[in-house]
Amino acid sequence: MRLKFLIEYKAHWGQELFIKILKPKELSIPLTCSEDKNWHGFIDLNDDAFSFIEYIYEVKAKNRIVRSEGLRFSHKLSLNIEDKEAVVVDSWRDKLNDSFLYTDAFNSKNAVSPANTLKQSLNLRAWCHLDNNSALFITGDCKALGNWDPQKGVELVQIMPNFFSASLDKDDLPSYFEYKFAAINKDNGEIFWEIGANRNASLQKGICEYPPESEVKLYPFSHKIAGTAIPVFSLKSSGSFGVGDFGDLKLFIDWAIQTGQKLVQILPINDTTITGTWTDSYPYNSISIYAFHPMYIDLRQVGELKNTKLNNRFKKLQNKLNALDTIDYEAVNKAKREYLRCSYDESGLKILSSLKFKEFFKRNQSWLVPYVAFSYLRDKYATADFKRWKEHKYDPAEIAALCDEKSETYKDIAFYYYIQYLLHIQLSAVSNYAKAHNIILKGDIPIGISRSSVEAWVEPFYFNMESQAGAPPDPFAKDGQNWGFPTYNWERMEQDGYAWWLKRFNKMSEYFGAYRIDHILGFFRIWDIPTHAVRGLLGNFVPSLPLSVEEIESYGLKFQYDFMTRPFINEDLLNRLFDEDADLVKKKFVRHLHHDIYGLNEEFLTERQVQAYFKDKNDAKSLKLRDGLYSLISDVLFIPDRNRPNLYHPRIAVLDDYIFSRLLPAEKEAFTRLYNDYYYKRHNEFWYQEAMKKLPVLVNSTTMLTCGEDLGMVPDCVPWVMRNLDILSLEIERMPKEPGTLFNNTKTYPVLSVCTSGTHDMATLRGWWKEDPALSQSYFNNVLHHEGKAPQELSGPLCEEIVLKQLQSPSLLCVLPLQDWLSVDENLRCADIDKERINVPAIPRYYWRYRMHLTLEELLLSTGFNNKISALISKAGRN
Repeated sequence: MRLKFLIEYKAHWGQELFIKILKPKELSIPLTCSEDKNWHGFIDLNDDAFSFIEYIYEVKAKNRIVRSEGLRFSHKLSLNIEDKEAVVVDSWRDKLNDSFLYTDAFNSKNAVSPANTLKQSLNLRAWCHLDNNSALFITGDCKALGNWDPQKGVELVQIMPNFFSASLDKDDLPSYFEYKFAAINKDNGEIFWEIGANRNASLQKGICEYPPESEVKLYPFSHKIAGTAIPVFSLKSSGSFGVGDFGDLKLFIDWAIQTGQKLVQILPINDTTITGTWTDSYPYNSISIYAFHPMYIDLRQVGELKNTKLNNRFKKLQNKLNALDTIDYEAVNKAKREYLRCSYDESGLKILSSLKFKEFFKRNQSWLVPYVAFSYLRDKYATADFKRWKEHKYDPAEIAALCDEKSETYKDIAFYYYIQYLLHIQLSAVSNYAKAHNIILKGDIPIGISRSSVEAWVEPFYFNMESQAGAPPDPFAKDGQNWGFPTYNWERMEQDGYAWWLKRFNKMSEYFGAYRIDHILGFFRIWDIPTHAVRGLLGNFVPSLPLSVEEIESYGLKFQYDFMTRPFINEDLLNRLFDEDADLVKKKFVRHLHHDIYGLNEEFLTERQVQAYFKDKNDAKSLKLRDGLYSLISDVLFIPDRNRPNLYHPRIAVLDDYIFSRLLPAEKEAFTRLYNDYYYKRHNEFWYQEAMKKLPVLVNSTTMLTCGEDLGMVPDCVPWVMRNLDILSLEIERMPKEPGTLFNNTKTYPVLSVCTSGTHDMATLRGWWKEDPALSQSYFNNVLHHEGKAPQELSGPLCEEIVLKQLQSPSLLCVLPLQDWLSVDENLRCADIDKERINVPAIPRYYWRYRMHLTLEELLLSTGFNNKISALISKAGRN
């Protein structure tokens, strides 16, 4: 059988078009351009294995892939091998319209069947999001298609989720006909016609034909979903071991089912075991992008130990830790690890010899072997900083020998196999349970990786280890955030088609139906901070377009290198920052240059040097001196680009700093124009193109629903890209995206968005209400439209009013923190508002230890509260 492929594609000079066969085996076939944009190619198939094929089109230049169709919308063909030839006409597809419908979150549950392809037939292929209990038909203006009666038409077969096929006998069809698609509800016979004009077809007799795939829209989409956000570690049941686990997550899904919710969102669950202390509680600093944290194992599912004495000891410890209001991270992890070691010694090797483990190992070997070796060496050398290990600089052969079953170290190393296998089994069970009950499980993909991680050890070429990723100043942190992660080497990642990210996304899709991209702005540009800096103020965006001296001066600002790029320190500034300690600063930290101008001493030129000096000094005076010196160091107008020192970045948030106040009025006006152009206009098209290199490939590589955390300093190009790719934005009423406004208008949220009342980085609704009474008063009067003075504390009825506002937004998803759901019930909610806070971003090393103040069993039995939540969801039309 010879397949002829035809496609229109406008290529640039030097580009070539290829068909990439994905299934049943990978092949790459070059196409030929016969005219301006008409490409064709042939494949000869003589193997029954090719009765069904999946494929995409790729564009290559100099043997590198420069553009590719999304895997999620791969083309599909059901073939009749008896045909001597067939013509396949395609169109390039980056994505489908309303592509969010074609994700696991909204996937059709209708049965999938193989197609029966007739010989020399017309084969129609269609993408369609079809309601359950409905069937898709084709009907048209001829007898074979029912003469516009869908019930007498031809039913299409769903051969893949949301993908349908029909094989029509050409002998029964006229040479030209018109047709449409229609769905028929199997229960009541209701017919839904395809939206849009009639379609038409002209036939070639004696040959098998495949017209371009149709995209069928049957009815306006009005489905809206309610859900809850909760870190797994925050869950609490009567059988927890002082921290939430995957067993608790299944119980939480039961609560979501009971209250009419359809989504449960969690924070990252990857292994963060770096120091073995409470600082590892930060869930965004993992040692592996694949491995899960051992503390999430439900020990109830592991089973009791054979040693009764040990069982009793652990039971007492479990009761003690589970009675705590907050997580004792170190005690919990020490206890659970000890229990798992005992269980492993009893039956671990037997489990690892099972067929199911061997299958798991085979699928995950590429990341699992480096991870277990890393974990073993971390424990052996008592540090995750692999640069301090005495041996085993990553070498695949050495690591394979270390992890070999015949190795002396195997039993110790295999302990980590055992843990990851248990975690996989338990999370898979939760995932399957959620799917069976139509609950979307939503995961979280952190933007960064730890410097002390398996990935940094194994694949350092993917990262800029000399850089630090972070965020510019925002409402969470006035000095910016320094996460300490290395930045990504996007040029290197592009060379292999972002394989590192594709593997990461595909692993996530094994468990989750939706995911949140943490700091999606990082795919446009990242805030890159030099290693000598502690805070985020001295960073700049990468990639970016720094300014030349000529460009700076074109704004009417005379460039003065020393004054504008080196800390400006005078008597007035020293007195302002240090008060009575100004003389001490002059003696110890700065030197007099001329007049009233000073310079920093050599040993205090950088924030890292200052940080090291004050390392063990935590008294109020020392902290004031340290922070004052940080302010001196960052008091510059421009930062030279690290790779092109003759180009410059205006320092972020400098308009509020002392150096800006020293400019003349005309200079201030010129610099402000330059600053606004640089940060809000100059990079829009540039960053749009950067994001469109990466995100289409990644978003369309799985069937997960994609949500982006797009908070902070958001350039205009971000919503362009997110709308283009159907990525859901994040909307928060108290974090307005419109300049000059105090609150977002929940009624105007885009449909493709996630509405929430707050994130893990923010105070809860009740906590926020008390933070700024003036802001709360404005919200009370101008948003809730209540008269008079706002109450000091947010009452249950007011909380309910705010929650309902969120639920009634147009957003596709409304996902509220558990704490804010609970706030509507004054008898059930936590008495201590402060204990409900998960994280404070302004504190670099924060202890993430929030736990539910009641158990999941108690929550499930709270009938009045649960009925209220269900009623609110129903009232908002999210059921």
